Amino acid sequence: MSYYFSKTVDMPFTAAVNHVTSKLANKGFGVLTSIDVQQVMKAKLGADFKPYVILGACNPHFAWRALQAEDKIGTMLPCNVIVTEISPGKVEVAAVDPVASMGAVDNPGLAGIANDVRRLLEEMVSEL
Repeated sequence: MSYYFSKTVDMPFTAAVNHVTSKLANKGFGVLTSIDVQQVMKAKLGADFKPYVILGACNPHFAWRALQAEDKIGTMLPCNVIVTEISPGKVEVAAVDPVASMGAVDNPGLAGIANDVRRLLEEMVSEL
């Protein structure tokens, strides 16, 4: 089982980040965190890295349900979505598969929630 699903889109990197953020909002997700990995690697290691942003996406309705079923599930929240430049004008977007990550927890109450979140994230990626 793969732990993510992805799609490559033809658009500039910054436009892709904005587009993904908008598409996430259309599915009820807010972006709680945005980590510019390229900037962090340069600042902390002096290393050059491609444009790469990690968006910490959260759908409060599903997060609430998951936390009610398993209070330590917060260690797996928010759902990460990455946007990375493959080449100028070509960007890959990848989202975590919550079924794969939450499947590590022995709690049947999470299965339905994970499937619902997976469906929304898969739809978001496929609609890019």
